[in-house]
Amino acid sequence: MHCALIKEMRELVLNGCSSDDVFAHVQDCIKGKLTQHWGESVLTFDNNIGKGSIRTISFNWGVSLIDCDLTLSKETKLVFDTKELSPIEFIFITKGFLKYSENNTDSYTTIAQFQNTVISNKKGAHKTFLFPEDERLKINFIRIDRQEYLQKKNNNVCQLDRLLVSIFNDNNGDVAYTHGGSYSLKIADEIKMLNNVDSTSGMLRSLSLEGRLYLILSLQLLEHKNFEENMNLPEALSKEDILKIHKLTTFILENISEPTTLAQLSSVSGLSPKKLQIGFKILYSKTVNEYVRQLKLEISKDYLKNSDLSVSEIVYAIGIKSRSYFSKIFFEAYDILPTDYRKHLKNKNSSIR
Repeated sequence: MHCALIKEMRELVLNGCSSDDVFAHVQDCIKGKLTQHWGESVLTFDNNIGKGSIRTISFNWGVSLIDCDLTLSKETKLVFDTKELSPIEFIFITKGFLKYSENNTDSYTTIAQFQNTVISNKKGAHKTFLFPEDERLKINFIRIDRQEYLQKKNNNVCQLDRLLVSIFNDNNGDVAYTHGGSYSLKIADEIKMLNNVDSTSGMLRSLSLEGRLYLILSLQLLEHKNFEENMNLPEALSKEDILKIHKLTTFILENISEPTTLAQLSSVSGLSPKKLQIGFKILYSKTVNEYVRQLKLEISKDYLKNSDLSVSEIVYAIGIKSRSYFSKIFFEAYDILPTDYRKHLKNKNSSIR
């Protein structure tokens, strides 16, 4: 492994493929602060290289996660120079963009924000990622060692679409494959929840992280299947439309106490009501009203669990005018009334103590 500065570009060459090796080599180059607990390794740094954090977690059967939240001070090239069989990588970017070359050439493929990407390179190829300068990047790499994963009982790889079956069974690294698929805000939301898993409990945190990771992976596999079966986003919904919808979800959250209408959300987003409905249906499998209502209910559950606000105050805080209507939709969603839900939580906590 070496790290060099060439023509104002940093180049980091790695000689290993495993996530632990990659993390160790990057740590050696960046020289940040390393913390390790509950099977996680987190590297934080703020120096001439840039600032941010990199985390890695390895699970059973060759599945591992590397996620990054960083800004680099110079354009940086990460090159894998190894004769080993590289893992299959499922990549998802929630902020920024990244460029990829299968064999360290000047021909790069851009991996865009919210785009589902799958990469499997040939054995011995110089797989290269190009990180832009002064661009905040939030990237998740789910990496699968195919040889180890195929030893897992009930791996069900044979149930995947034809392309992915051939990639998982390519133990010699004979084929290069890059999938730049559709855009998904549902995956982005799940990754956000992955990064917000409670940090206070070891075993529960580890199980939650692993469960979230497999859920994200399943969504990425489903997107790949839909893409190959020509069930991807219709041409009427562009990448710019998707970014507007993503921005709109932040607006909805920040104004959750205010009543919103489809017409208002259409005006805020700059998208027609019809296009909004299409976008939410494709990206969240919900209408706009269903999405807003579900968000209000999830926030109300958090208030019931973590605050002393009365039910009436919670109803006001989430922008619902009628307490009886709130109780009705809460019961329809969770099969329990809000007051009973809070009592259940209090009784549960009392029994634990």
